[in-house]
Amino acid sequence: MIRAGIIGATGYAGAELVRLLLRHPGAELAAISSVRFAGKRLGDVYGAYERLCDLVCGTQEEVVERSDVVFAALPHGLSQELAFECDKKGRAFIDLGADFRLKNEEDYKKWYGGAFAHPELHEKAVYGLPELFRPQYAGRRLVANPGCFTTAVPLALAPALLGGFIEPFGIVADCKTGVTGAGRTPTQSTHFAELNESVSPYKVACHRHNPEMEQTLRLLSGEDVRVTFVPHLLPVSRGILATCYARMKPGAAPEAIRAAYEERYADEYFIRLLPEGRAADIGDVRLSNFCDISLHFDPHDQMLIAVSAIDNMVKGAAGQAVQNMNILFGLDEKTGLTAVPPAF
Repeated sequence: MIRAGIIGATGYAGAELVRLLLRHPGAELAAISSVRFAGKRLGDVYGAYERLCDLVCGTQEEVVERSDVVFAALPHGLSQELAFECDKKGRAFIDLGADFRLKNEEDYKKWYGGAFAHPELHEKAVYGLPELFRPQYAGRRLVANPGCFTTAVPLALAPALLGGFIEPFGIVADCKTGVTGAGRTPTQSTHFAELNESVSPYKVACHRHNPEMEQTLRLLSGEDVRVTFVPHLLPVSRGILATCYARMKPGAAPEAIRAAYEERYADEYFIRLLPEGRAADIGDVRLSNFCDISLHFDPHDQMLIAVSAIDNMVKGAAGQAVQNMNILFGLDEKTGLTAVPPAF
């Protein structure tokens, strides 16, 4: 059994990791930590885990010592030293934060205000979006787990971009997210009275996920991809809906584009390419690691509209982290992640 530890187990992503690991047949939850709830049982923090997980929130050092793989579900800036300790002790490290996602240190300084504390670790890190970067995992023990938007948008666009069907500039990603993406600490915008019966954009053209999704699409295509990204907050707990608009190149045929998606994702269990006439819906992927993608074509102005839907807490965070753990330890990627989404 893989001994798994979670640092930051009482945040939303950490708690979701607990839910998934408790039913994982190849892993056991060995240790958890929390700064805010140190010394408390997880069941005292989340009633859902009463009698299911009696672990007490200990220290980060205890998690590292007791684990084969450490998941860090922390804000940016807090994972680099942990990754260094795990590397020294031979532990696998999966970072659900942003510390290892951006390849260029200047980009990290610009968007997160920090520096690469251990540049050699950034060279060792693999960007953990398996469906797009699986060949790069060989020999790696440090994973930069992508964010939610930066999973949904690249998966929606990658086959069209790689096939040369769309222009690399002028792409628009219009995304909607559930409120859990903002984290467990409440703010005015996530207050019920502010959020309920409302939809609003936020961080327009200045969201930190923008350079990350562009980086992914540039690495895949070798082109200078530009994305205009506008996220919106929905009055729901879970889900990401990414509606991506891209101009088709002259001669690009809808049939050929769909064929490219079918070929690219044919063997990807967690990607469901929907039949023509259906649209991706966050309700259909709730509590699952699936990414549903629907393709739509506007002949009036030669636009591809690719829509993807994920659960931001699963495929957009904890589920993808478990999928990455499975790869690192040679397990089937689906292990512990085959729960069927609820139909309603």
